[in-house]
Amino acid sequence: MLNVSNLSVQFGKRILFDEVNVSFTQGNCYGIIGANGAGKSTFLKILTGKFDPTSGHISLEPGKRMSVFEQDHYAYDEYTVLDTVLMGNKPLYAIKKEMDALYAKPDFSDKDSERVGELQVQFEEMNGWNADSDAAAMLSNLGITEDLHYTVMADVDGKLKVRVLLAQALFGNPDVLIMDEPTNDLDYETIAWLENFLANYDNTVIVVSHDRHFLDAVCTHISDIDFSKISHFAGNYTFWYESSQLAARQRAQQNKKADEKRKELQEFIMRFSANVAKSKQATSRKKMLEKLKVDEIKPSSRRYPAIIYDQEREAGDQILNIENLSASVDGEVLFKSGNLNLAKGDKVIVYSKDSRATTAFYEILNNNAKPDSGKFAWGITTGQSYLPLDNSEFFENTLSLVDWLRQWAKTEEEREEVYLRGFLGKMLFSGDEALKKSNVLSGGEKVRCMISRMMMQRANVLMLDEPTNHLDLEAITAFNNSLKNFKGTVLLTTHDHEFAQTVGNRILELTPNGFIDRYMAFEDYMDDANIHELREKMYRKA
Repeated sequence: MLNVSNLSVQFGKRILFDEVNVSFTQGNCYGIIGANGAGKSTFLKILTGKFDPTSGHISLEPGKRMSVFEQDHYAYDEYTVLDTVLMGNKPLYAIKKEMDALYAKPDFSDKDSERVGELQVQFEEMNGWNADSDAAAMLSNLGITEDLHYTVMADVDGKLKVRVLLAQALFGNPDVLIMDEPTNDLDYETIAWLENFLANYDNTVIVVSHDRHFLDAVCTHISDIDFSKISHFAGNYTFWYESSQLAARQRAQQNKKADEKRKELQEFIMRFSANVAKSKQATSRKKMLEKLKVDEIKPSSRRYPAIIYDQEREAGDQILNIENLSASVDGEVLFKSGNLNLAKGDKVIVYSKDSRATTAFYEILNNNAKPDSGKFAWGITTGQSYLPLDNSEFFENTLSLVDWLRQWAKTEEEREEVYLRGFLGKMLFSGDEALKKSNVLSGGEKVRCMISRMMMQRANVLMLDEPTNHLDLEAITAFNNSLKNFKGTVLLTTHDHEFAQTVGNRILELTPNGFIDRYMAFEDYMDDANIHELREKMYRKA
């Protein structure tokens, strides 16, 4: 279907790809993974012709069509929503526009008539007469109501634009579908719809995503960028992660016999395959795990940060009490009349359809903003640590990372460079990396610094507003594991489904008509029909 031959990419002395040869075949979904800077986005740009490699070439089977999920939210602002979707099938759209232009000619000639006839034959072969209704149906499936279909994209809300661009990529059943971070800015319901769509998609999908639940739900293969090569592994992300960890442990077990290692790997494959077959996300395609050869499993060169949250002291029974808390922005109610009594050890997923509500909630609890009404009180034995959605104010200076972290030292011991380097080293800032200036960091590096700060604070209550933003899969996985093991209390807002499902034991949803508070798992909460009906009611305007 799509072949990559002898691909090499070099920037100066740095070799990004070295003689890569891989094929992407029909019916499979490939999740492209790799550490930050490994070349994931560059590889997608090469596949789509937006970037030329140093050497090698890409070949798509003749007659096949490729579609790309666009990241530029403003590229189609002058077009209507429906036309934007139709443009996802460029050959079809070009024929449609040419026919429209010919019909609009005031001096329509016999030659024009002949041309229209030729175009109509091509149009019919491409199922063009149903194109408008097919595009409209796809928009409706993604929550774009009919009253918006003829609205100009410039006038469409930013989050709805993402759904329109998603419909554009999916329109016309492309033979190869390429998606770079497709779940960004999508809500839970839309992501669930996309997961279901792609899990049953018959053509080739190539996707880069930091959403592990998404990769697990849709991928038949993981394509790992490592050592300047790309290797395909059958299975989803969790299988790749667990198998590579097992292979790494086995490599370290020098005294273990080869046949014992092989037996251990075979048992692992059988166990994982059985679990996947029972999963509600399973499809017949995912049964290819059973065909996996043991020799295909290799240890990864990945480095995982060591995120360990300790408590300076254990909190008492009184953690947080909230009474009639309300907040609004520009006269629009974000949440109101909210009540909550937080118990020791609760790990709460704080959720809202409006992300402004959750951020306002955290800012109020950290005394960075005032509520419209109501009050809250922290227990006297609690200590809080907060990872905000916007951390820019923390990085406006030119301090080295060692000096940056020293700002939160409480004792002379904590001010020592070796002590500070210990926390930075856990987040992969070792050697000269720890001397980088804080104002030149990337988004992911800033979050890793904020995590170092939180670890050093040793709080017994953690508040996290979208903590996975900008992090790579390795950091996200380590972060997830650390919160599962943390013995204190957590308030967490995240679009990472796996994070929410595996960390939370309680859901707090902030709505314009009060809080919904339930002790249950995130998936159960989102799938419960009775709660769904209640949620719809709570978001209705008074």
